[in-house]
Amino acid sequence: MGRGWEPMLEQVARERYPRLVARAMLLVPSRADAEDLVQEALVATFAARARFESVAQAEQYVRRAIVSRFVDRVRRSDREKSAAARTAARPASTTDLGAQVLSTNLEVALLALSPRTRACVVLRHLEDLSVRETASILGLSEGAVKRYVSDGVAALNAALGTTSPDDRDPVVLVQTEEVRRGA
Repeated sequence: MGRGWEPMLEQVARERYPRLVARAMLLVPSRADAEDLVQEALVATFAARARFESVAQAEQYVRRAIVSRFVDRVRRSDREKSAAARTAARPASTTDLGAQVLSTNLEVALLALSPRTRACVVLRHLEDLSVRETASILGLSEGAVKRYVSDGVAALNAALGTTSPDDRDPVVLVQTEEVRRGA
């Protein structure tokens, strides 16, 4: 009796492991912690012997499991303040996300956010999940997700000296003569 999930697990681990670790490094302060998080997510994903249509689908499920495992760790340990102290002492590095390379400044700025805020920002802006999906994964209300993302983006902008599109001057529509005449 063969186990149909094992080849998929092996393929995900072989082909996607570096990208999964890179994503996990956005959540935790060290590569060792990121690797542990990925291992936990792989075990959780494939322990239920889930069936996936493709490696990409399995990778996406593992990515979400990484965030879930991260949130579980934070809930169990309640060490936000000590995590911030460890983050300040972390040596700068760059993380390869395939073709993208995150700047060291962004990594440091992300790690300065509280774990829950960081998880919301990563899911919304890097994983491109909806507010509803992010709220479901993290066990938060949609309003809480919006607030954490807003606060996180504001903190990132302040740390990086950037602005968000919403921070710029709003567009003001002015009627022209043609519009007023009904042309």
